[in-house]
Amino acid sequence: MKEERAQWSSHISFIIATIGSAVGLGNIWRFPYIMGENGGAIFLLTYLILIAFICVIPLCCELAIGKIFKTDTINAFYKINPKFKWFGWLCIITVILIPCFYFVVGGWILNYIWIFLAHHIPDNFTRYFSSYSAEIGMPCFLTLLFLVMCAIFPYRGVNSGIEKANNIMMPLFAVMLIFLAIFAITLPDSQKGLEFMFTPDFSKFNNGMILTALGQALFTLSIGMGVIITYGSYLKKDTNIIKSAYTLIFFDTLIAVLAGIMIFPVVFSYNVEPAAGATLIFISLPEIFAKLPCSVFFGVLFFILLFFAAVTSGISMMETPIAAFIENFNISRKKAAVILSVIIGIVSIPATLSFGLLSSFKIFDKTIFDLLDFTTSNLLLPFNTLIICLIAGWSIKHFSKEIFKNKIYNKIFDILLKFIIPIVLLLVLISGLK
Repeated sequence: MKEERAQWSSHISFIIATIGSAVGLGNIWRFPYIMGENGGAIFLLTYLILIAFICVIPLCCELAIGKIFKTDTINAFYKINPKFKWFGWLCIITVILIPCFYFVVGGWILNYIWIFLAHHIPDNFTRYFSSYSAEIGMPCFLTLLFLVMCAIFPYRGVNSGIEKANNIMMPLFAVMLIFLAIFAITLPDSQKGLEFMFTPDFSKFNNGMILTALGQALFTLSIGMGVIITYGSYLKKDTNIIKSAYTLIFFDTLIAVLAGIMIFPVVFSYNVEPAAGATLIFISLPEIFAKLPCSVFFGVLFFILLFFAAVTSGISMMETPIAAFIENFNISRKKAAVILSVIIGIVSIPATLSFGLLSSFKIFDKTIFDLLDFTTSNLLLPFNTLIICLIAGWSIKHFSKEIFKNKIYNKIFDILLKFIIPIVLLLVLISGLK
């Protein structure tokens, strides 16, 4: 028997849950190192312009599609046109593949919380991370443990599970982030980090930066994977789409900027290369925390912060296929959660072993972990977003009226949706193929 479709208990709960979905490792882990690799402030400026004027269009599309059709991602596209059902399935496949590598990083976070809590802080984090990630037993166990932690909330339902988790974790996350950001700017030479973030060097601007910034914005807003459509389907009829979209963009960007304020002053104070890449979080910063007077406190606080960010995003990535399984296979929420957990668990183990036992096994010269990351982030997300814009713009009559009541705004929105955004997304997709 099909379950009655849930609704958010309040608009605030929807905003918090959607921010929880958007605010993840993309903000705390991915954004700072990408910003570091792309010139700091000039990248931030590019990112702000793109997220406010370009990414808001597909974000509004997904929210509106969810709100209009009040169903899962697959059936939403089926209702637009039965021929589009395949695309709904592609979104579901995308959002199943992402946790298969994303939860590996969640397992690393759990391990780092433990080593700081247990005072097992290594002397050399480069050597430690290389050694630990190459192990078999503990990394696989922690990946699966993190999977269970993310699955248990959608297993309990929208109101008693997802809402409650986000309503508790997101405020705690915000408090910890603000505290660590304030601490960071009190460090010696912290102004160098702030200058790197907020003083643009226009000589570092290039076309590749635009595409990188746009790709990051799509990733962090959870666009192109059906998450926003699913969360939008729980909205009440009187919800203002454009207001909700910009509220989400504001808080998501604010948190990304606060993450930079938390990280770059620390990096510059201890003479760490800001373009250290993905190792910034698991090698460079832990080495800095280990040198601080209260190393255990700051280490644990930072990785719990990362944990909350990863879990709230993980919950939304689990909920999207669970909602699709419930609607399309007519099964209970609990059964759908278990089936999905088994699927992700099976695929995530080879991804976890990509750093050790299966490190030599490569497809297109990429490990399983790297292939999952590349395929979803560089190909599927921009492709899915492109198709969403084309479907919403060309296949849903009077679609812009669901977002704006003003005729002038409707025309501007339609031009952006039908012509400008698809061209930009096509460039991102082509860039991702290189």
